[in-house]
This record gives sequence, C-alpha cells and structure tokens, in this order.
Amino acid sequence: QVQLVESGGGLVQPGGSLRLSCAASGSIFSISNMGWYRQAPGKQRELVAVITRGGTTNYADSAKGRFTISRDNAKNTAYLQIDSLKPEDTAVYYCNAFICRYGSDSYLPYWGQGTQVTVSS
Repeated sequence: QVQLVESGGGLVQPGGSLRLSCAASGSIFSISNMGWYRQAPGKQRELVAVITRGGTTNYADSAKGRFTISRDNAKNTAYLQIDSLKPEDTAVYYCNAFICRYGSDSYLPYWGQGTQVTVSS
C-alpha cells in the first residue's frame, strides 16, 4: 500500500509564506514525477507545479515567481514553498505522485488527502 501525506497548510496573512510537504510511504520502488495541485472553492483542481525525479520543474503561469517546488528523493518527499501569499491562493493543496510499487512494472498516480491553505487578514 502507498500513501501520500501532505502537511504544512494553515492560516496565513497576505504577504506571508508557507512550506508544504508531501511524504510518500509504503511499498515504493521508485517515484517519477511529483506535483502539486490546488482546488479553490467552486473551482476545478488545477496544476501548480511538477518536478521530475531528476529535478526538472514546470510551473503553471499563475505560480511562476512565488512558488518553488523541490523534492528529496531519499525521503520520498516533495515540497512547495509559497511566498508573498495572496488571498487568491486560498485553496486545498493536493500532492500527486507517479509511483512504481515493488513487484510492479508500471507507474501509477497517487493522491494525498490535501492540506488547506487560507490566506486572510
């Protein structure tokens, strides 16, 4: 079994910063891409950023400049640093990872349960 667990969300004032973490655990042989998505109230889930195992990153246009994705392959963990937070960043942030389990020959997508980020004064 494989689990993704996000942490680091919370209530923050505009202009503040947060660092989200996503830890993968279980019967993991390898993880390829890891990504962060977010879903604001009444809106569809959208991609924020993705990072390959080798560290290549890609950001949504709305995330360029204030969001930084990184990962620690030894810890099976991805991070999302968010700076200069704005009220419009308020959303549930979800982690996604493509994981190959031991005994498998394919990578399957897994999702975390999400962590709430609220930006408000």
